[in-house]
Amino acid sequence: MDNTQPIIVKRVKKVAGGHHGGAWKIALADFMTAMMAFFLVMWLMTSATPEQKRAISGYFQDPIGFTESASPHVIDLGGTPTPSPDRTLHDQPDPAITQQPSTLDADQLESLSEKMERERLEIVLQELQNKVEENPDLTRFKDQILFEITQDGLRIQIVDAENRPMFALGSAQLQPYFEDILLAMADTVRALPNKISISGHTDAKPYAGRGDFGNWELSAGRANAARRTLVAGGYPDEQVARVVGYASSALYDREDPLNPINRRIDILVLTKRAQRSIEGEQSEQTTPPANTPESSGGAAPGQAPAEPLQPPQLRERLNIFEEGVLNFDEQK
Repeated sequence: MDNTQPIIVKRVKKVAGGHHGGAWKIALADFMTAMMAFFLVMWLMTSATPEQKRAISGYFQDPIGFTESASPHVIDLGGTPTPSPDRTLHDQPDPAITQQPSTLDADQLESLSEKMERERLEIVLQELQNKVEENPDLTRFKDQILFEITQDGLRIQIVDAENRPMFALGSAQLQPYFEDILLAMADTVRALPNKISISGHTDAKPYAGRGDFGNWELSAGRANAARRTLVAGGYPDEQVARVVGYASSALYDREDPLNPINRRIDILVLTKRAQRSIEGEQSEQTTPPANTPESSGGAAPGQAPAEPLQPPQLRERLNIFEEGVLNFDEQK
């Protein structure tokens, strides 16, 4: 019986350039990271001063900073650190590192505040100019909308044109396009915390109407109409510091008092200094005078009221007429 078994030989064909795994890539990346950290440490050691080296060494020896050679503040971030005793291991803060008081006085703080306020007003000015340029409804009237920065704040002037008045003739009724201009500016001005002052101006042409109604009443009524439109557009009424009419006392074009540009509405976004000045004037005007006999013209308590002075006595008291000048009775 033949017990010979067949011998099977299995040959595996190796393919050159086959996959060998990616473990070597991770090892190479770790090695490169370590080398980069090593060279970074070497560069820092060569560029650090001896004081910085001692501070680093002391930090690693005592990170909490109990010893004199160690410091809990290795990296100088600027300023003066002020530790809190209830959040550190120290019972009392170190007097040497307590926060120093500010060296700025009141005038410097006021000057810095005014500078920041002016920069904010300049940003708003640029935003309003961009809005006029980008809004097709406002671009048509850009020649009638004037902007400038003054010492009292941001001044926005909307002036009349010869064939494009802001108000109906001789009244305080706004034209529709003027309402659109005010409503478009209300959102931008409302974003500022500053209060505003609204003033109305007319030209020098006398008002042809009732005898008891003139340019003073007309300019004040137009300024108040502009205020109502801004409030209707969402501007807070309490942010309006003043509404006033100037008639023709502050002409824009003094060379030509009848120029239509003199008819205008002036909206002034007040600085804090100008706002305090206005509020101070208003408080002084609303303060009642002292109730004294000299100021009120009345008699002191317990005394009968004094009789009114007759014209000759009044003229003598006020010294209106000098010696040698005829008085009124003699001229008659």
